[in-house]
Amino acid sequence: MTTDPDTGFSGAVRGAPRLLLRLEGAATAAAAILAYHHIDGGWGLFALLILAPDLSLLAYLAGPGAGAALYNAAHSYLAPALLAGIGLALGRQLPVAVALIWIAHIGIDRALGYGLKYAGGFGLTHLGRIGRRQADEDRGSSSD
Repeated sequence: MTTDPDTGFSGAVRGAPRLLLRLEGAATAAAAILAYHHIDGGWGLFALLILAPDLSLLAYLAGPGAGAALYNAAHSYLAPALLAGIGLALGRQLPVAVALIWIAHIGIDRALGYGLKYAGGFGLTHLGRIGRRQADEDRGSSSD
């Protein structure tokens, strides 16, 4: 892994570990969706909330540091796992349903290559660079 001279970015996985992390995201999303179906959460609620974590992107209006921090908070499994645990402990279906939708969203994002963000810019993630430059690198038109 090399450091990008323009951004100083070098904190991303590559190769087989990157593929495994993306496959884990897909498996997590599939499991969350199946669990959601199993608890009969209601597909209207699912449709309403599946993109809700992406509202955290609005924090990028305050700059890349704030944007990355809020995006990462909304795209980490920690909060939905806590919410699911609380829902299970209290015997409440709604928090569990919301947590499963949230987990599904994160898993889908990870499967698509949208990882946790670095403060250096929106396109710098733990799963690699996203955007046009990454597409160029994937085609081999840029060197590391």
